[in-house]
Amino acid sequence: MGILTKTKDKTNSVQTLRELGKIIDISINLVRPNPNQPRQYFDSAQLTSLAKSISQDGIIQPLTVRKVDNHFELISGERRLRAAKLAGLHSVPCIIVDISDERSAVLALIENIQRADLNFFEEAEAISVLIREYRMTQEDTAIRLGMAQSTIANKLRLLKLTAVERKMITSNNLSERHARALLKLNNAEKRHQVLTYIIDNNLTVDATEKYISSLETEEKIKASYKKRSPILRDVKLFFNTVEKAVNVMKLAGVDAQVKKSYHDGIIEYTVLIPEENSKIVSHGT
Repeated sequence: MGILTKTKDKTNSVQTLRELGKIIDISINLVRPNPNQPRQYFDSAQLTSLAKSISQDGIIQPLTVRKVDNHFELISGERRLRAAKLAGLHSVPCIIVDISDERSAVLALIENIQRADLNFFEEAEAISVLIREYRMTQEDTAIRLGMAQSTIANKLRLLKLTAVERKMITSNNLSERHARALLKLNNAEKRHQVLTYIIDNNLTVDATEKYISSLETEEKIKASYKKRSPILRDVKLFFNTVEKAVNVMKLAGVDAQVKKSYHDGIIEYTVLIPEENSKIVSHGT
């Protein structure tokens, strides 16, 4: 298999057309990463292990590339490419395909999803790029990726979490369900506090969902109290008015007494006036 090197554009173009669909060796310096690569993190220990394997047995599965200007853009196989560089290879076996930018991005994402190489945030980011950059609908994306549209929608919702929250979740090996549970909290500050609590107490998904549910119930009670508070203020105003009236009666010589009691969710307010003072009260009114 011959190594493709930099020659005149016309010669390269003709040679590329001849080699479409075939496995050929391409100079490693001519292969560039896919700008739409959804995977952001590559484990260094795994790359080192793969590099050792490549040094001994070579690259068993060819990389997939496409011709872009005077170089080749990787579609799938970035981990193999990185390991090949670590192993000191000068060329890598590749299959050249002729596809569009959009198709290249879709294939890069599909490969990573099928290999389970992405964390759920990387997957969500990649799906967002497909929709945003290539104007694909959620339905189109779901069909292309072999997912339900509801799954696509749920994954995109994960991007509402801040970069700090995402890092905390991934670095502490929390699951996608942990992340989705946090989305029920709209306040960013509160969400950060809850996330810290989840990590510090090593809460399971079920425990996390129950904890957040209890917080939601607490918030609803507080909101309900705030709605009722104007009425409560009116009642207090009424009580104050009665007490002032009783004080006026006392100044007029009426031995009035006020009794307040609570029972069965009811406030009972009683004004006691001695019978001998009833004429004074009647005259005063």
